Amino acid sequence: MTSPYTLHQGTAPLLISLPHDGSHIPDAIASRMQPNARRSVDTDWHVGRLYEPLAKALGASVIRPLASRYVVDLNRPADGQALYPGRRETGLVSTIGFDGEPLYLEGEEPSAEEIQRRVNDFWRPYHQALSQELERVRAAHGRVVLWEGHSIRSRVPMLFEGQLPDINIGTADGASCSTALQAALQTAMESQSRYSFVINGRFKGGYITRHYGKPETGVQAVQLELAQLNYMDEDSFAYDEAKASRLQEIIGQLLRLCVA
Repeated sequence: MTSPYTLHQGTAPLLISLPHDGSHIPDAIASRMQPNARRSVDTDWHVGRLYEPLAKALGASVIRPLASRYVVDLNRPADGQALYPGRRETGLVSTIGFDGEPLYLEGEEPSAEEIQRRVNDFWRPYHQALSQELERVRAAHGRVVLWEGHSIRSRVPMLFEGQLPDINIGTADGASCSTALQAALQTAMESQSRYSFVINGRFKGGYITRHYGKPETGVQAVQLELAQLNYMDEDSFAYDEAKASRLQEIIGQLLRLCVA
């Protein structure tokens, strides 16, 4: 890979970050992993495809990685601190998947030195580009909203009980965006009945939302975690055009509120 990410620079005060969209695992890493892990099964499948037409219509910037979250998780702090202390979760360079099973063959887990190399090769370039794009857009408009696009299986017993709500909005308990923006997003969700939703439930926003969202500086951040059954088949990973089209309608409404 010549670059570990792709960046499209838009014209609107909106940057869409898709840090778990990538699924590539370099051969040198994949050869040491369990067979199922080599499929990068915990990828936020198809979020790039889901957001692409929305970003184009709104003139939003979009940044996406090429590598899998199994290589390094771009939505975790570089020092490896937990996002939700006391809860079981995957880490910066995780050795377990969302099913709690090991990702690596016995004795093949990455060393501290390898973890640091992955941070240097993948994590830092993404965050440098993200930070620079936020500053470019803020300089042009005086403000910017960073939208963190994520998705996950609707049922992941290791992370949460039962079935996840369809739409999970995170604002770091209101710290990463203005009260007005959060209220507008909540009103939009309450005005529809197709999808269940929660704000600052199990997913309050990961490292990116918490780190970059500073409303007082003109940078607001919102994370949207989607239950994957609303736009794809969770077993085959197949994209469902009809379901996706319906979901894009509500996501588009939320993104337009951010631009406005």
